[in-house]
Amino acid sequence: MLKTLAIIGVIAVVVVAGILIYAATKPDSFRVQRTIVINAPPDKVLPLITDFKAWPAWSPYEKKDPAMKRSYGAVTAGKGATYAWEGDKNVGQGSMEVVESGPRKLLMKLDFLKPFEAHNMAEFLLEPKGDGTAVTWAIYGPSPYMSKVIGTFMNMDNMIGRDFEQGLADLKAAAEKK
Repeated sequence: MLKTLAIIGVIAVVVVAGILIYAATKPDSFRVQRTIVINAPPDKVLPLITDFKAWPAWSPYEKKDPAMKRSYGAVTAGKGATYAWEGDKNVGQGSMEVVESGPRKLLMKLDFLKPFEAHNMAEFLLEPKGDGTAVTWAIYGPSPYMSKVIGTFMNMDNMIGRDFEQGLADLKAAAEKK
C-alpha cells in the first residue's frame, strides 16, 4: 500500500512539474483580436467607441452585470477619457484610460484589479472598406508566469474572442441603425 502511494505521489509530482515546465515555454505576451465589417462610414462608428458613455449600447461587458457600478472621469470621450467599473465575478473591477485617439485608431490603457490584477492595452482600428468600415478590436499585453499556467488549461483567445465577437456584432447593429 505504501509503495502504491509513493508511486502515485511521484506521478503527481512529475505531472505538476511537466505542466509548470510547459507553461514556462509559452510566450511572454499575448494578443487577442477580432474584426468585423460595419456598413457605416468610420465617422458613424467612431463616436460609439471613443465615448465611454456610449459603450452600454454595444459592449458585452456592460451586459454581463447590469448592476455594475460605473464611474466616469471629467472627460468621457477621446484622449484623456477615463472610465472605471466595479461588478460581479463576470466583470470584476478595473479602469480604462484613452491614451491615443484619432479618426482611425483608439488606444486605451486597461487596468484590471479583480478578479486578478493585469495591465494591458486595448485597441480599436477603423479601416474604410467601400461604403463600410472594418473595425478591429484587440487586447494585448504581458503574459506573466501565472497567466501562462492558467493558459495551459483555459484558452484566452476563445474566451475573450467570443466576447469581442459579440461586442463587435452589437457595435455593428448600433452603428448601422444610426
